[in-house]
Amino acid sequence: MLPIDPAMTTADPLDSAFDMVADVNTRLLVLGSLPGRQSLEAQRYYANPRNQFWRLMSPAAGIDLVLLDYPQRLASLLAAGIGLWDVIATARRRGSLDSAIQDVSANNLASAIASLPQLRALAFNGGTAYRIGTRQLGSVSGLALIPLPSSSSAHAVGIDAKAAVWQGLVAYRSPC
Repeated sequence: MLPIDPAMTTADPLDSAFDMVADVNTRLLVLGSLPGRQSLEAQRYYANPRNQFWRLMSPAAGIDLVLLDYPQRLASLLAAGIGLWDVIATARRRGSLDSAIQDVSANNLASAIASLPQLRALAFNGGTAYRIGTRQLGSVSGLALIPLPSSSSAHAVGIDAKAAVWQGLVAYRSPC
């Protein structure tokens, strides 16, 4: 459970996750925690240009996602069997940092898993996504659960170190 910030109030905004981007061919579902402020304002996953997500996901998608516009990015992920979603459905947060998340209501990951017949793995973008996601899944069998270093520029690990871990997602591009 995340610590309660006494400065947070019910007047702080209630942020909501976007709809899941996935289809019946999704083999890998990449789960973040909750969209940051810039993403919420733009209504796009990973809209903050400093976030390294699109660069880190490019090898797994088999295409340079950074060069594409947003609809093409999503279409390219789906074509590669990759979906996107967040583990948090709603929460209150000042700013964009995961450390500021309060009043969490989780997305129903079990229902999502049941709706994706080709799913082979869940990849968690950052420690908060991993903790919340695996807590609600319990002992899921038959799926790889992959913790990833956060794509956020606030995560102080260099992009080369992150890319070495994210590179492992390439294995889920092609069908079994």
